[in-house]
Amino acid sequence: MDPLLQGLWLVLDPYNLMVMTLAGLFGMFVGAMPGLTATMATALLVPVTFFMAPVPAVAVIVTATAMAIFAGDIPGALIRIPGTPASAAYVADSYKLTQKGKAELVLGSCLVFSAIGGIFGSIVLALAAPALAEISLKFSSFEFFWIAIFGLTCAIFISTGHPIKGVVSVLLGLFLATVGIDPTAGQPRFNMGSVELMGGVSFIPVMIGMFAISELLRWVLGTRKLEELKTKRIGSVFKGQWELAKRYKVNVARSSVLGVIIGFLPGAGSDIAAWVTYAISKKFSKEPEKFGTGHIEGVIDAGAANNSALSGAWVPALVFGIPGDSITAIVIGVLYMKGLNPGPTLMLNQPEMLYAIFIVFLLANLVMLPLGWGAIKLFRYVLNVPREVLMPLILMACIVGSFAINNSLFGVGIMLVMGIVAYFMEENGFPIAPAILGLVLGELIESNFITSMMKANGDFLVFFERPISACLGVLVILAWGWLIWSGIRARPPLVSDEEGSTI
Repeated sequence: MDPLLQGLWLVLDPYNLMVMTLAGLFGMFVGAMPGLTATMATALLVPVTFFMAPVPAVAVIVTATAMAIFAGDIPGALIRIPGTPASAAYVADSYKLTQKGKAELVLGSCLVFSAIGGIFGSIVLALAAPALAEISLKFSSFEFFWIAIFGLTCAIFISTGHPIKGVVSVLLGLFLATVGIDPTAGQPRFNMGSVELMGGVSFIPVMIGMFAISELLRWVLGTRKLEELKTKRIGSVFKGQWELAKRYKVNVARSSVLGVIIGFLPGAGSDIAAWVTYAISKKFSKEPEKFGTGHIEGVIDAGAANNSALSGAWVPALVFGIPGDSITAIVIGVLYMKGLNPGPTLMLNQPEMLYAIFIVFLLANLVMLPLGWGAIKLFRYVLNVPREVLMPLILMACIVGSFAINNSLFGVGIMLVMGIVAYFMEENGFPIAPAILGLVLGELIESNFITSMMKANGDFLVFFERPISACLGVLVILAWGWLIWSGIRARPPLVSDEEGSTI
């Protein structure tokens, strides 16, 4: 029998479809809870896969992960608390659209375009996995350094208001990334004598604190009115999505492609894909001034990218056994446990299993549509809960999410401190999203820079000797040059007084 038909037969087993549905519901729940990431959903499901055959075991992980990444958009849009780091990239736009009475539009866009991006990524995974993985293997520490620097550049682009405040926010995130053990000398840095800080600052408690606790503080202090929490009844989430797809078809195609490319680079993943595509969307938009004020364009771009990146991360994992992100690192262990040794031999020895995985990806993104619709309809009742009840519940969910990272109250303390910091930052016009991205990318930048400099014996020019690294370096330099030039041109001209002096 043809391997493709064999794979289809393996996936369409009623048992597989049942476990995919249950895993999808679990992924929706985890993704919608602040602090409980897609990686955590995958880790929690690993013990369950011990009792499953290979195909349903992989299907459970794929479905739960795809649902969790989308579900993070729901609390972000309704109560401004992103469920996953990927959702944090565009939470400002999605929440402000909800405040404008467009909750069904933004949630429908998150659902539909996440599914479109995921389907596109699944097709690319099936058709181009070997070629893309071969490109991925050509990336070394030099290329990853430039990619991370480009990510920081994107943080400046996505910040609204004064660019200098965006730079300050990024620097705060980079500083937090330096806390802990120096990767080169093995010496503790900025830990203030705390044993817990020697392990560094986890970005999950920081993200929860800066987005959730700061919002709770605004409600407690009365700067966020109760009416802003309310919204009209959420109508059809699919209404108007066809028109958006036609209007932003170029955006969807561009972001889906970029999501796959970023996804198959080891260490990148959905989080960075969402941030980078949001920044690129703003750069090429005809209405960049609307970003951050409740504009659907950035939501569509980032939503399509984060799920297409999920498929891209599986390319190096399946073809060469190299994890593309933390999720595929867990998956590789599951595959080995099931006797499916990821790498070139998988296509030769068990092609039907590889095709089955491709079909699972496609089905998971199709199942996302009905399950996502149900999750949106259920979660909207949160908006009708009295403020006095909802606020403690949100705080409790935040505490659980921060505690679950390391099973320590220290994470809860970080969450509370960063919530207070973020409150004062936003009250003074400093964006908080760039700080999150700076924290996420800081370790990647430092480790790849140090590794590269050790390879090159301290010669910085080696970053421009490799073709791909040189192209990325020139791209970053041009982006920063354009940013500086735009800032200079935006300065108001000096006005001369009657005596010829300048004011």
